[in-house]
Amino acid sequence: MGDSDDYKFLQIRDAIAAINQKVNLIGVIIEFGVPKKTKGTDFICTLKIVDESHPKPGISVNIFAESMEKLPHVVSAGDIIQLSHVVMKAHCGEVNVVFNKRFSSFALYEGKDGEDFLPYQVSSKFRPRDLDKKFIDGLRKWLVDFQLDEGLSNFLFLREIKEGHRINLACKILHICEVAKDQWMAFLWDGTDAPPISLPTKIEDDLSNPYPLQLEPVALPRDLLCTFPAVGTILRVIFDQGMQNQYLHLLHSGKWVKFVNVLCEVKSGLWLGILTSFTKLRYTPIDDQLISARQRLYNERLSSERGRIPYWCFPWSRITEVDYDDVPFATLMDVLTYSEVTAKFKCVARVVAALPWQAEDLRSPLGTYRIRLTLEDPTARIHALLYGEDGEKFFDGYPSADVLKRKLNKLLGLAVSDDGKEIKNAPRTPPWAQFCLKSYYLSKNEPWASRQYRIFGTKLE
Repeated sequence: MGDSDDYKFLQIRDAIAAINQKVNLIGVIIEFGVPKKTKGTDFICTLKIVDESHPKPGISVNIFAESMEKLPHVVSAGDIIQLSHVVMKAHCGEVNVVFNKRFSSFALYEGKDGEDFLPYQVSSKFRPRDLDKKFIDGLRKWLVDFQLDEGLSNFLFLREIKEGHRINLACKILHICEVAKDQWMAFLWDGTDAPPISLPTKIEDDLSNPYPLQLEPVALPRDLLCTFPAVGTILRVIFDQGMQNQYLHLLHSGKWVKFVNVLCEVKSGLWLGILTSFTKLRYTPIDDQLISARQRLYNERLSSERGRIPYWCFPWSRITEVDYDDVPFATLMDVLTYSEVTAKFKCVARVVAALPWQAEDLRSPLGTYRIRLTLEDPTARIHALLYGEDGEKFFDGYPSADVLKRKLNKLLGLAVSDDGKEIKNAPRTPPWAQFCLKSYYLSKNEPWASRQYRIFGTKLE
């Protein structure tokens, strides 16, 4: 490419045919990942760009530099990048753009909401030209009505996540905070219920290594919890080593974001997302059709009579009976964030742990029931006490130790053979059950810290 060609921008559609040639391009960044080190001494970041000639599926741009600082630092998907003297390459049947650190250059501009034509970052070899403004203005106008054409199947709901899989998610960021020194966590939500997780067989492990109520070391403040939706799973997401410095400035509470390649894991029986070096952010306009569909589905759920019942409990086994059939269902997040105490609720949850867990220890030496159950639904976990006459109602009096053991095993989802013996090393799948819950204060001086929950009006079959 000679100097006389410097003013010539190719549309992506035409550039794809110019294999092994240097070209100038200008496009909208619809996806980008975090910079990382190559196997050699360079650093690389990969972008995907589109223009009016090639809105789907976009073309990848691989940018190499001697240091992390010299790579493009994209502020937001939807921003515009101007590329000069880049080379079109074919690899494994696909065409991509290669930025050569020796002779290529770039400039980054704000997207459709940008008010000026000044780049917010340029490479050392970039030279501005009078015609740049014309192309940037044209792309911004095109972006106003641009919708990235992608099927619903490309982005899964939280109800579709699977352990050990990398998936694409379209979620709202509810909150971001530092949960430990230099360790940050994001809280994501899409209005659906993540699937229940099978639990380890050994119930006694809960004594030495109890199930946490949340993955963050300290529970979030109640006033913050009250701003969260009370229906739908809130996915905790952490950053893989070295990733948070690259991601944090890109994530904002209250915004919907599309993540590509989020690693889904399970920790302490709770879902955990991990943003890794393979994770990318995708263009998400305010009026994105995918996001609008999620919000519409959530609104429809809320308007349904059964909208607060866990998605995964149908059909439930009805192993419990409750006294308040005519009371609307609440989620455990409703229970946690309810403004008044004392208050009563009816919930559908499952029991993930019991303390004590042995039938002979469920009552005190004086014969009083005293048990702490850990209840879980898609929105939260809580400890709920089963005490005294409420325990008597729950277990239908004072049955023998064998009957108590059978009832408790059923509640905890222990796998048993036809002859009633426990199946060793089989994962537990606690059944969904109805519970009546009562909230109360243990101490009036520290009401939030001392808010407790107790099971009442509930009978186990």
